[in-house]
Amino acid sequence: MFTGIVQGLGTITGIRRSGTGALLDIKAGFVLEEPQVGESIAVNGVCLTAVSISADAFTADVSPETLSRSTLGRLRPGYRVNLERALRLSDRLGGHLVSGHVDGVGRIMGKRVLSQFNLYTISVPDGLDRYIIEKGSVAVDGISLTVNSCSRGRFQVAVIPHTADITTMGLRDVGHEVNIEVDIIGKYIEKLLASGKSEEMPRGGISLDLLARNGFI
Repeated sequence: MFTGIVQGLGTITGIRRSGTGALLDIKAGFVLEEPQVGESIAVNGVCLTAVSISADAFTADVSPETLSRSTLGRLRPGYRVNLERALRLSDRLGGHLVSGHVDGVGRIMGKRVLSQFNLYTISVPDGLDRYIIEKGSVAVDGISLTVNSCSRGRFQVAVIPHTADITTMGLRDVGHEVNIEVDIIGKYIEKLLASGKSEEMPRGGISLDLLARNGFI
C-alpha cells in the first residue's frame, strides 16, 4: 500500500524482455535506506517487486498484465519516473490510500498555466470516470492529486510548483500518457452495492441507506 506522496525521481537505466514480461533497471535519485529484496516500490504508480536492490538502484519484474495496463512498457533508458516505497504502519498518510494497481492509462488533453500552478485536463478510459468525483482523490503516475472538476471521460487536477518540481508532472505536457488509479474505496462500495442486490446477500446487508448513515456517501 502507498500514499501517493512521491519520495523522489528515478531514472530508467535498462529494460529487458523476460519471456512475455520484462525486467526494469532503475537508478534512484535518493538513498534507499535499509533496502530489502522483495520489497514493494511504486514506479509511476505501479507496484513492483524489487528482485535485486542496493542503496541507490533496484531491478524489478514487470508482468505481462502490468505491461498491458500501464505505461511501463513504453519506458526507455533515460526516462524519469516517480518512486515511492511501500507505506509503513508508522508513516503519515499524507495523500490517500493507493494500492499501486493501475486501472488504466489516461492522456493529458490540456495544460493551462494559472498563476502559481498548472491545471491539467486528463482523459480516462471508458468506465473509469464513474469512480472520479469532484474534490475526490486520484493517483496520476503515482501522485496523489485532488480532482478539481470532472465530466464524462475526463477530469481536471491542479499541480502546485512543489509537486511539479519533485515529480514527473513538471515534465509532462499535452499528449503524454499517464497511469491512472482511481480511489479504491469507490470500487469496493460499488461491488458491495451490487452484491446487496443478489439473493445471496443476507438480510440487513449493504444498502445506500447504510452507507449514508455511516458517512460513506
